[in-house]
Amino acid sequence: MHSDSLAPWRKRHQFLAERHGANARRSMVVLILTLVMMVAEIIAGSMFGSMALLADGWHMGSHAAALGIAVFAYSYARRHAENDVYTFGTGKVGDLAAFSSALLLLVIAGMMAFESVQRLINPVSIAYSEAMAVAVLGLGVNLVSAVILKEEPHAHHEHTHDHGHDHGHHHDHNIRAAYVHVLTDALTSVLAIAALGAGMFWGLSWLDAAIGIVGAAIIARWAIGLMGAAGRILLDATPSGDITVAVRKAIEAEADNRIADLHVWRVGPGHLAAILTVVTHAPRTPAHYKKLLSRISSLSHVTVEVERCCDEMPHAA
Repeated sequence: MHSDSLAPWRKRHQFLAERHGANARRSMVVLILTLVMMVAEIIAGSMFGSMALLADGWHMGSHAAALGIAVFAYSYARRHAENDVYTFGTGKVGDLAAFSSALLLLVIAGMMAFESVQRLINPVSIAYSEAMAVAVLGLGVNLVSAVILKEEPHAHHEHTHDHGHDHGHHHDHNIRAAYVHVLTDALTSVLAIAALGAGMFWGLSWLDAAIGIVGAAIIARWAIGLMGAAGRILLDATPSGDITVAVRKAIEAEADNRIADLHVWRVGPGHLAAILTVVTHAPRTPAHYKKLLSRISSLSHVTVEVERCCDEMPHAA
């Protein structure tokens, strides 16, 4: 048998997001915007003595680092999409990037909190007007970035034929995480503006350093949430929702089929893999059972083992 004759049975394992290329370009644009604003805020915060502005700048820096890792992940996943070394393709590279970014964010949050406490103990003078101007500009950049990264409405309705089940596994974790992070940046900018305003008009200079602590807490909370979400995918946890119930219903609705073993996990944005063992008195080919699952569009790679049940078939009542 020639290897070419096996072509119809060979599987492609390109489990990248449907909008992989577009999301990579959007991330790059936002990365450039963020890097420019990050440098401006850190320099301005140092010159004008604003911890809130420095906190926002470092927060933007953490976002830039996360976006940088995300952009690299998009490129790496695309370049190695056909590499057989990766058993189920490179669809999880984005989740690995997200987990790495979250670890970096936790370190930066700790640094911000430490510096803010230092400023509370040893206050410094603040040039409020200049700091306020840079903070407002930073907020504008965050809002523009949010518009660029926001998912199109149709992205939420692409897979409605999955019988109404949870579609969290369809999202590109990279772009979603970047969008949430931009919103977090925007919130931190708002807090910085509020703190500077309170110091400028009411003399509450201590609020500036306090806002730095709040910003650090926001980053830490976001980072921990991202680590949890990405970690579940990296550890091949069963996706949330009723996908396993849908698989069982599709198989067990026919004849006396029963699923003895079932594993479902995410191999990329919008792509799930499943391995199942079907036990029945009237075994059919694996292709038959795969066809029963064909209406669950998110199942991109299915492996079926069929076993004949040796027990006596139950008689109808």
